Amino acid sequence: MAALPPLIQDLALMLMVAGIVTIIFKKLKQPLVLGYIMAGFLVSPHMPYTASVVDMSGIHLWADIGVMFLLFSLGLDFSFKKILKMGASPIISTISIIFFMSMLGVCVGNIFGWTKMDCIFLGGMLAMSSTTIIYKAFDDLGLRQQQFAGLVMSVLILEDILAIVMMVMLSAIASGSNPDGGQMLGSILKIAFFLVLWLVVGIFAVPLFLRSVRKLVNAEVLLIMSLGLCCAMAVFSTKVGFSSAFGAFIMGSILAETIEAERIEKLVEPVKNLFGAIFFVSVGMLVDPQILVSYALPIFLLVMTILVGQSVFGSFSFMLSGESLKSAMRCGFSMAQIGEFSFIIASLGLSLGVISDFLYPVVVAVSVITTFLTPYMIRAATPAYNALEHRLPSHLVQMMNRLSMSQQSSNEQSKWKKLLLQMAANTVVYTILSVAVIALMFTFGLPFFKQFLGADKWYASAVTGLLTVLLIAPFLRAMIMKKNHSEEWKALWRESTRNHLPLILTFIVRVMLAVGIIFNIIKYLFHFSAAIMLTVGLVVVIIMVLSKRIKRNSILLERLFVNNLRSRDIEAQVHGRKRPLYEGRLLDRDIHIADFEIPGNSQWMGQTLRQLSLGKKYGVHVSSILRGGFRLNIPDGDYVIFPFDHLQVIGSDEQLDKLRAAIEKEVLGEDLELEKREMKLSQLIIESDSPFIGKTLQESDIRRLYSIMVVGLEEGKENLSPFKPDRKFQEGDIIWIVGEQESIDALHSA
Repeated sequence: MAALPPLIQDLALMLMVAGIVTIIFKKLKQPLVLGYIMAGFLVSPHMPYTASVVDMSGIHLWADIGVMFLLFSLGLDFSFKKILKMGASPIISTISIIFFMSMLGVCVGNIFGWTKMDCIFLGGMLAMSSTTIIYKAFDDLGLRQQQFAGLVMSVLILEDILAIVMMVMLSAIASGSNPDGGQMLGSILKIAFFLVLWLVVGIFAVPLFLRSVRKLVNAEVLLIMSLGLCCAMAVFSTKVGFSSAFGAFIMGSILAETIEAERIEKLVEPVKNLFGAIFFVSVGMLVDPQILVSYALPIFLLVMTILVGQSVFGSFSFMLSGESLKSAMRCGFSMAQIGEFSFIIASLGLSLGVISDFLYPVVVAVSVITTFLTPYMIRAATPAYNALEHRLPSHLVQMMNRLSMSQQSSNEQSKWKKLLLQMAANTVVYTILSVAVIALMFTFGLPFFKQFLGADKWYASAVTGLLTVLLIAPFLRAMIMKKNHSEEWKALWRESTRNHLPLILTFIVRVMLAVGIIFNIIKYLFHFSAAIMLTVGLVVVIIMVLSKRIKRNSILLERLFVNNLRSRDIEAQVHGRKRPLYEGRLLDRDIHIADFEIPGNSQWMGQTLRQLSLGKKYGVHVSSILRGGFRLNIPDGDYVIFPFDHLQVIGSDEQLDKLRAAIEKEVLGEDLELEKREMKLSQLIIESDSPFIGKTLQESDIRRLYSIMVVGLEEGKENLSPFKPDRKFQEGDIIWIVGEQESIDALHSA
């Protein structure tokens, strides 16, 4: 018989131990992620008293897949539109946190006399909070619906993006080159280029593909397709120099804008839970007790640096972005740990040979300890705020708490600012799309035509150039003409003649950019003089602007993209799940809307809103009930609650948290003797001593006394005869009954 591969044995050990430990942690009401890490510590090779994992390389491979699927699920739950709607607030917070924590890391390293490179890399590690750990902690603690959690996740996603830039900078520092030069700028431009390209092309192509095959796709096929797209983007991401997890997150963000997003999220959840568990167990396996003892003081100081640094500087950074003191402290306290990107940065330093060997296990130990403390830090934020509120002057606390409300006036942008921002965004997007098409044509199209038509033939280059220009023509025309007839343009043109020249200049600049793109295409393919190439470029651009066919194609492409981008919102409106427009104003008043699903075993089902009295108990308002794809707006007190109703509730974080706890607590509970509830069919013969003789079915009261149903009377016919209500039981009657085994036994012995 073939021997079982060590990887299967390792997985069996890991999952069994993880299952047992998480049951204990669930009983202790602790987050499951802590149980996974503890399970990893127990099965690690560093524990001599327990069974240990053998194939560490295989486990790390599965853990990498776990990170990829975790970030894919995160992308499904968190789209880039949420970040864009928040404006500059997450960007300010992210940059501030990375700066402060990096400086703290460098300072701590210098205190212990570590090398310069150890200090620099340590600063990079301490600046990266863990997206997966915080996401899991929010999920376990039931905080994902709260207002501050959305801002924290926005900052974490931006941190993951900036981590790639940081890794390029650290590599440049390690190689001795200047990180402030073109290499850093190039890396930033590269990230921006591929982000825009992937999101635009993905949102255009993926929903279109899913829509075309929707009738052919069931749950199984949708799961396979989604994971396939996730892995494909992960592979492509690594090919262009990014991490596989980053690519998986991008694909999740693309799929988040499709109608199938919620179905995909539910289908992927079991896969995410399996591989996510392996990832967190593998993190616990990296803990070496000897390192903990040898470097106990540095580990302790680094842990305190992260806890205090994020609590103070993290909260301060969120306040800089316009958050109130209470919200900023909840955000800052939530980010007090380091995670997977810190491991990646540490691995980079080891591979480059520029950091000491001890730094990686020290960082892992710090990560595990701070991960353990993450749920407690999240919970400690509100008590810390209450304690601070009692010690600070009341007028200072009120001023800081109202800081976010004062930001409303900043949204009133001038017409010029709004117009220029829109033009700049359009120009960047269409330029990136044009450059991507040109790169593909020159990389694949030109060699093909040269091989097909002849390498030395000029018309191979001519065909390539013509096709390239035709493909990018809708993009260039949209870049030139879009926003030229917008309300802002018309208003500025009417308001003053001084605006005419600047407005014309915006048009000329975009025309010159389009001519420059055509110029470079011709320059790459041919060797004409500059004057001829400029003339041809200008003529081509004029033809694009005047062509009705190109105009129609440009408009159709843009409408299709916008419909794809809004498809999930449109579907939500059709099925009554779209949030009301006034939600944005509620956010400025420290209240917001949250969705709650009534469990199938809730004690609330069958009761009216008046009987539940949610407003009096919890201070919340039920604005809508979503039931079966329909929205019941402004329900009155006579509305009855049904299982699986979705309540849209207005309230503060504290009020909504109390309501969530009540919904989860007030349930019927599980049947611990489920196996005894099996229904069985049995035959009963009425004996001479039966107490039912001479009684009708109603008089015998069998249903109430024994929980038994009489389903028929056997009279020797092919089918059972119905037992009539006025018929009396007689000796020798053969009746058929249905009920639980215990009830049937009790009736037989009656």
